[in-house]
Amino acid sequence: MSSLLKATRGGVTVAGAARTFTLVGTTAPGEARPLILVFHGSGQTGDKHRAFTGGVFDALAARGALVAYLDGYRGNWNDARRESRFPARRADIDDVGFARAVIATFAADRRIDPSRVYAVGYSNGGQIVIRLAHETPGLLAGATVIAATMPAPENFLAGPTPPGSLPVLLIHGTKDPIVSYQRGTMNWALRRIFKAGGPTWSADRTARYFAERNGITTEPTTTRLPKKTTADPTEVERTTYEACGVPSVVLYTIHGGGHTVPGPSSSAPILIGKTSHQLDTADLITQFFDL
Repeated sequence: MSSLLKATRGGVTVAGAARTFTLVGTTAPGEARPLILVFHGSGQTGDKHRAFTGGVFDALAARGALVAYLDGYRGNWNDARRESRFPARRADIDDVGFARAVIATFAADRRIDPSRVYAVGYSNGGQIVIRLAHETPGLLAGATVIAATMPAPENFLAGPTPPGSLPVLLIHGTKDPIVSYQRGTMNWALRRIFKAGGPTWSADRTARYFAERNGITTEPTTTRLPKKTTADPTEVERTTYEACGVPSVVLYTIHGGGHTVPGPSSSAPILIGKTSHQLDTADLITQFFDL
């Protein structure tokens, strides 16, 4: 997929600093397509994340969207966890401003529809998407958070946020060795490696939180999905929160899945767990957000 699509390097200036990204897909001024902002995990760049996921998000460009793989500052994003200590936090990098600047660049000549901007984040990238969802009401039309969960209130810097509802898609493996599916904190070794930590909620509690934020008070429905690949040991469960007139929240639980992005291919190292091939994350995004 990646080799068939045009990829170009681009950049914007934010608070006097040059920020960069890789753009996949082509469009002409006035076409007003959806824009997908992809935020990588710790220690990656946009291009490394593209390779890490086997180019899974490129499929969104093949379906007509523009996909921007953004580059963090020295491999990280300035997320909203109180105990983050990596360079992006220490330098107080304006990653919210970076997202705004990229959107403004492509909205200026109507290459993208500013009302159809979606953020996808993995791990530390998922944490910056959580921050965007709280601090920038109206900026995003939807959010996808992979292998990341809500910081507990005492570990969350965003504080009181404006009311707002947003469709949220969550994906998390039960055997994630880095960001636990269950609530808790990273062990001391992981905190030292990733320079982040603090208590976080479980994936289930995170989904319920976003549902309640959207005004959904009814109990969710849970469905175990049939296996597509019998040789793949992972299994998938979908939990859906929905109510009339408000955006839905869906959690895909990857039983046996690791700290990875589900898709047809991946170069994720085995040390971070199994990559599920039962799902295609690009397909989930396409269907959930009606792209």
